Amino acid sequence: DEEFDELCFEFGLELDEITSEKDIISKEKGKEKAKGASDVVLYKIDVPANRYDLLCLEGLVRGLQVFKERINLPRFEKIIPAEGEGQKLIITEQTAQIRPHAVAAVLRNITFTKDRYDSFIDLQEKLHQNICRKRALVAIGTHDLDTITGPFTFTAKAPSEIKFKPLNQSQEYTASQIMDLYRTDSHLRHYLHLIENKPRYPVIYDSNGVVLSMPPIINGDHTKISLNTRNVFIECTGTDITKAKIVLDIIVTMFSEYCEKPFTVEAVEVVYPNGKTHIYPELAYRIEKVKPEYINKKVGISETPSSLAKLLTRMCLKSHVTGNGNHIEVEIPPTRADIIHACDIVEDAAIAYGYNNIQMVIPKTYTIANQLPLNKLTELLRLDLAAAGFTEALTFALCSQEDIADKLGTDISATKAVHIANPKTAEFQVARTTLLPGLLKTIAANRKMPLPLKLFEISDIVVKDPNTDVGARNYRHLCAIYYNKSPGFEIIHGLLDRVMQVLEVPPNEENGYTIKAAEGTAFFPGRCAEVFAKGQSIGKLGVIHPDVITKFELTMPCSVLEINIEPFV
Repeated sequence: DEEFDELCFEFGLELDEITSEKDIISKEKGKEKAKGASDVVLYKIDVPANRYDLLCLEGLVRGLQVFKERINLPRFEKIIPAEGEGQKLIITEQTAQIRPHAVAAVLRNITFTKDRYDSFIDLQEKLHQNICRKRALVAIGTHDLDTITGPFTFTAKAPSEIKFKPLNQSQEYTASQIMDLYRTDSHLRHYLHLIENKPRYPVIYDSNGVVLSMPPIINGDHTKISLNTRNVFIECTGTDITKAKIVLDIIVTMFSEYCEKPFTVEAVEVVYPNGKTHIYPELAYRIEKVKPEYINKKVGISETPSSLAKLLTRMCLKSHVTGNGNHIEVEIPPTRADIIHACDIVEDAAIAYGYNNIQMVIPKTYTIANQLPLNKLTELLRLDLAAAGFTEALTFALCSQEDIADKLGTDISATKAVHIANPKTAEFQVARTTLLPGLLKTIAANRKMPLPLKLFEISDIVVKDPNTDVGARNYRHLCAIYYNKSPGFEIIHGLLDRVMQVLEVPPNEENGYTIKAAEGTAFFPGRCAEVFAKGQSIGKLGVIHPDVITKFELTMPCSVLEINIEPFV
């Protein structure tokens, strides 16, 4: 187990856990339910989402064998049958409105066993969930070719006109009845919405009118694959032709190793509505050129071109040095749709070299990290406010328009608030321009708690500012609130003095702080003061207006302090 874990790590995978069916069931449903389940050891392996070629045992084992240099990467071969002997898939123009693309291939003289068959079905399921985006982009159908006769037709018909016996059912249903049948099916009900409300449903027929499948929902029972199936017809229909090609390539490259002539695939001719034809699968090999110094520089190693080529070959990218050693030619096989750019090749070289083998170096630019001064000040103030007996609250940065305007007695246009273009809920329409509503809502939610309630928050508020590149600016505010049977203005005033004391700002006009009587719509008349420090107004303190208190569903008086702390950084 340890060796395998190590191997996975070296190959860029993660062995998530070693478990068994019994363990899984007992974890999820308890020990009782797990009785009689199998004890066979299961490896749970995390595969990166871009490596579709590792989603089944065949591909994973092949990849690891090549990585360990036990086998060479097989060469996949497309066999084009003689004129008139190959299979054809004809696409009609009716499909254009719903699922316009289709690709197909045939695996000849394949030998299934129980494990291979399970793996074959499992790979389709994993692809459906992953690259096919829950069958929205591509749906895969695999059929026993000996039960049907080509050429095949991919068309779209009204639901009432489609009638067939779906997979593992005992009788025929029309397409509309099939939809009703699977509405309660835990697995298939998730795909119904893809075509449910369309006037026509996609469907594939053979030359005798036998239904192969109704993508993306279900295959017909007639063409069901069994362990005795020798020839498999694979079709992928979808809304994205590139993804369909990739899916087809992955399935045929993974399972062609079980054909009589391993790694060969029989091509199928696809005829488009405009009369053009195309041979699938593409199984395209392509050559990319990369400079060895580019790889060395990006990874931070200094390998020779030939050893880099060897590293890439171990990652299923057959490579050799060309010219006088200044280029590496990399052959991208059809299994590696994830290689889009040179940096993907560099990544594979780094994996093969071994991340743990890359020497750690101190970067050329020598920098020492420091906490942002504003955040450092915030952290220090939070400690002192807590020491003063106040409890910290963390509230949402988004709130409703009423919270910052109507409830505080001002107009929304006067708040300079930043609005959200398409708010999902009424609670989150604007970015807050003051911390007060958040704290008042917190008190409203904690009315059952014993009085007095003393809360504070130090967070950012957002206001529009046409002079910045993003059109808005953040300010770090400190807000504290005292809620009791009496307003407690003196307690909030005392807190302001304490904050100024720890900031070492003296109480005088020249270089310290002062408070002057002021008016504010949210405050009780004659019970509001403006705080001045560093020669500027930094906020207000006072007793909240009874109207505001009722609007926030509170019943007791409260006093509040809100100041901007940025001038003190």
